[in-house]
Amino acid sequence: MKIITDVSKKKTIRVGNVEIGGNKPIIIAGPCSVEDEEQVLKIALEVKNQDASILRGGAYKPRTSPYTFQGLGEEGLKYLKNAGIKAGLLTVSELLDIRDIDIVEGYVDIIQIGSRNMYNYPLLKEVGRLNKPVILKRGLSASIEEWMNAAEYIASNGNLNIILCERGIRTFETYTRNTLDLSAVPIIKGISCLPIIVDPSHGTGRRELIIPMSMAAIAAGADGVMVEVHYNPEEALSDGEQSLNFDEFARLCQRINDFTSFFSK
Repeated sequence: MKIITDVSKKKTIRVGNVEIGGNKPIIIAGPCSVEDEEQVLKIALEVKNQDASILRGGAYKPRTSPYTFQGLGEEGLKYLKNAGIKAGLLTVSELLDIRDIDIVEGYVDIIQIGSRNMYNYPLLKEVGRLNKPVILKRGLSASIEEWMNAAEYIASNGNLNIILCERGIRTFETYTRNTLDLSAVPIIKGISCLPIIVDPSHGTGRRELIIPMSMAAIAAGADGVMVEVHYNPEEALSDGEQSLNFDEFARLCQRINDFTSFFSK
């Protein structure tokens, strides 16, 4: 019997003072990779000032090439946690390896399972045994049914605090990094009780598309967006081409606030 398909029992996930799946879309923001202590703190303070609720930052980076920056590991998690505390933000970072569960769980408020690990069923079972919310990203080539079954692996092991994240799928199109499937938002709302957020940074790979795709995601009913932010994207150690600078992030937050204020009247 499937657990997450009872749409009559819509799930709202509360972490600290943040509600995911409630009446207001949340904003998760931060650098693709935690580069050093000063970098992540500077970004954390800015995104908090612009209405973000959760600080994202990669410490273990699953890069396509083994010769690119792979993250700082546990040191990066320490910097992320400290930045979150100082800025007053919850934190989320990706868990790659089942051997690192205890380390990652000890530093972050929310664990992220990335697209490459959506099919890693032993890992999904283990995070299902944790008492900590999980963001489950859709796999690179995953159907919605496969994505839902991955979420069931977590739920069936006891953890129902699952947040789905649409981050684009691989198609024949090469103009964008991936093809952002915004139809997944209303589909998930119709077949699942779980909240869903959208990651337009990975979904498009293009900075100029992040704001319009974020707004489209919110209009489609997403419970929030996750975007990458850096004070100098051109010098970021990873994914600078899909990171908003501070001015762009401020514009995004203002548009989301204007949109939600208008439709809450």
